[in-house]
Amino acid sequence: MPGRHRESPLKNPNRPYIALGLEGSANKLGAGVIKHDVDGSTEVLSNIRHTYITPPGEGFLPRDTAQHHREWALTVIKDAVAKANITMHDLDCICYTKGPGMGAPLQSVALVARTLSLLYEKPLVGVNHCVGHIEMGRQVTGAQNPVVLYVSGGNTQVIAYSRQCYRIFGETLDIAVGNCLDRFARVINLSNDPSPGFNIEQEAKKGKRLVPLPYTTKGMDVSLSGILTSIEAYTSDRRYLAQAEPSEESEDIITPADLCFSLQETVFSMLVEITERAMAHIGSKEVLIVGGVGCNERLQEMMGIMAQERDGRVFATDERFCIDNGIMIAQAGLLSYRMGFQTPLAKSTCTQRSVSHSTDPSCKQ
Repeated sequence: MPGRHRESPLKNPNRPYIALGLEGSANKLGAGVIKHDVDGSTEVLSNIRHTYITPPGEGFLPRDTAQHHREWALTVIKDAVAKANITMHDLDCICYTKGPGMGAPLQSVALVARTLSLLYEKPLVGVNHCVGHIEMGRQVTGAQNPVVLYVSGGNTQVIAYSRQCYRIFGETLDIAVGNCLDRFARVINLSNDPSPGFNIEQEAKKGKRLVPLPYTTKGMDVSLSGILTSIEAYTSDRRYLAQAEPSEESEDIITPADLCFSLQETVFSMLVEITERAMAHIGSKEVLIVGGVGCNERLQEMMGIMAQERDGRVFATDERFCIDNGIMIAQAGLLSYRMGFQTPLAKSTCTQRSVSHSTDPSCKQ
């Protein structure tokens, strides 16, 4: 049952296992090497990442992102293997992101994984991107059986584990929270370096005014597209001054910082609400925040206040593991491999719309 201590079906290995993980479902290309030792410990040997960054006001197209991944794949993988102080022959398996994600970037990384598998005669393991985030989050934080809030550019889900699968309790009905933040960052022309969501967070810290926005929770689900439309409309308001500094005085102006502040406060309040409902439903005292938006300190703070009121705990990681990375794919893939799962070459495809509650054996850790 969700909420109870989660027992692992895996015993300690009788020898060390090492896996290479490749991630490229969006604009981050990652390669990581992980080691499972005989005492049951897990060691991150390397975690290398390179990000495709576009000019302010622009998003990233699948074709251009895939080209970036192809150009950088060899460099990133070489760096990961060198930093881990191993050779490709030391690997037990090669893990790659099967989905969900952007089609062209996924295919580029899958092609690299297949090539390496054939060159070095290593088994392939396809990994669900969502499960990779969760398993790495559990490993890093020590969370046992938490309610998981998975928030990123492409996903917004409240998840719990039951009967050897991750099951979705609530999710966005339209766009993901990261997509909402990123799109608004483009509207107000914030930089994409290091990421638009990070720059929204920094801008929000300067905000002084909370403007009214739709608060759209529907049971265990949320809707974010209307909030994005409403916050964009404020940029056409006569009170909006793009170059003004936030002020606590009575002057009736709205600044970009005020809008970033208002967007974060409203959206994060909705996410905290549906997460609390899931905790109450399954009787859990733990929350694990994963995904790129999980780096946001304000979201962690708001979730922490809620959890403290319920005598619970919040677990989160920093940008090394929250943002898409290869080590999370290596971790989830190696767990699957040790459970006896491999991906035959003929089935080493990609699935753009793969979901967290898939019954595929790769989710059965």
